[in-house]
Amino acid sequence: MIDPFGRSITYLRVSVTDRCDLRCVYCMAEDMTFLPKAQILSLEELDRVCGAFIGLGVRKIRITGGEPLVRRDVMRLFESLGSRLGTGLEELTVTTNASQLARHAAALRAAGVRRVNVSLDTLSPQRFAAITRWGRLDKTLDGIFAAKAAGLAIKINTVALKGVNEDEFDALLAWCGEHGFDLCLIETMPMGDIDGDRTAQYLPLSVVRSRLRQRWTLEPSGFRTGGPARYYDVAETGRRVGFITPMTHNFCESCNRVRLTCTGTLYMCLGQDDAADLRPVLRAGADDAALQDAIRAAIRRKPKGHDFIIDRRQARPAVARHMSVTGG
Repeated sequence: MIDPFGRSITYLRVSVTDRCDLRCVYCMAEDMTFLPKAQILSLEELDRVCGAFIGLGVRKIRITGGEPLVRRDVMRLFESLGSRLGTGLEELTVTTNASQLARHAAALRAAGVRRVNVSLDTLSPQRFAAITRWGRLDKTLDGIFAAKAAGLAIKINTVALKGVNEDEFDALLAWCGEHGFDLCLIETMPMGDIDGDRTAQYLPLSVVRSRLRQRWTLEPSGFRTGGPARYYDVAETGRRVGFITPMTHNFCESCNRVRLTCTGTLYMCLGQDDAADLRPVLRAGADDAALQDAIRAAIRRKPKGHDFIIDRRQARPAVARHMSVTGG
């Protein structure tokens, strides 16, 4: 699949649920209303859409949420997609908060997953509870180390929050180096109402990178995962640190991905509202050719890029939907 700007679409991010067992302050409000079950695609429907994308040239699929591992029987989807590895699909990965990872790590490895991204914004138990509202750091760490024991490569995703965790990045980089993890820092994105002022959270990663260089030797790396992060090798640890900068420097020129929500809505751009609803196509009994035609038509509408702007006058999100709906 080639979009209107000549970019090959080879990466699909699939949200299997909008539900999460945490309520991170930058992601969602504490009192969330989740989608009714009737609107959610079944695991079989999700698998069928993924198969159509693989047939059209997608080589990497990332399972996301909400928190994907809270979905009942989700391992059936991992097992089905894992069976396609080597026959079109080249990589199957997952992004998780690790709260359920301890009991699923071995099964994920058996299904063909080799890498996991874990959301972790602090190593302080008290701060972790404040950021996640409902979470426990020890449970997340148990999941991380269970994944390591199962042989999964781990990347830690940390949202940079001004005045919240900006004093921890040196410690996080050292901790990741100690345990053999990569670290990826992410700018907060203006998506969805979070019952708060997002302008107070925003911390440019250009500032963070400059601060890190006062202690660490960062050399540009050629390492790529297919996502938007720009990586640097950290000489002192032998690991890498990545920066995802949707606000200060967008990554649209090399965008190779689209996002499928748990309702079957296909977003061609994270930061734009245009979307294609694949659920009616699925539930009308369309054959695989018709489903692929609907996907191709959507790709022909993929925009050049996003325009995230934090409105400092009104503190409104740039996009009304929450990241948990779109897929993290």
